[in-house]
Amino acid sequence: MSGADLLLFNLALLASWLSPGPAFLVVTQTTLANGRRAGMAAALGLALTASIWTLAALLGLGILFEVVPWAATALRIAGATYLIWIAIETWRSARAPLTSTPEVQRRALQRGVLVNLGNPKSILFAASVLVVIFPPNLGWLEVATITANHLLLELVLYAALTALLARPAVARGYARLKTAFDRIAAGVMGTLGLRLAFGSDQ
Repeated sequence: MSGADLLLFNLALLASWLSPGPAFLVVTQTTLANGRRAGMAAALGLALTASIWTLAALLGLGILFEVVPWAATALRIAGATYLIWIAIETWRSARAPLTSTPEVQRRALQRGVLVNLGNPKSILFAASVLVVIFPPNLGWLEVATITANHLLLELVLYAALTALLARPAVARGYARLKTAFDRIAAGVMGTLGLRLAFGSDQ
């Protein structure tokens, strides 16, 4: 593995991150509704799971899905179900006041983990992009470096996003439009969940 390989991986990860999906939406909605700490808790859960997918891919995740194809389908269906559940909960709580407590932050962390656990975008990135970028037969130190790099980069990107969303002007604007925004977010997450349920992995 060379420094150029790692740079190419980071650029691919950045491009993927800038293409909003369930993870981006969850951090955005959580930060706006519950504050920066809750948003970063969700981001930590997302980043941990995404880096675990990277580690799994480097250790042969793609081969596992080829040998046991129903495993990928099961993950997709579980992810779809969870996204639809989040959509329903977000819709129901659209009129609830803004809150940020340790319990809310714990739930945000769990939500982040579960969203990326069944997120095809995260899985496909790990299972395909990594195989193209990095040479085979990486050593354990190289695998650890790639995994840690992925975790750190995601945390840095999410920290920048939550800092932007937590700005007073943004927070005040969200407070005025909370019900409408949360219901739009719920609709988008529900749509993504239905797409996954009907077999779209894109």
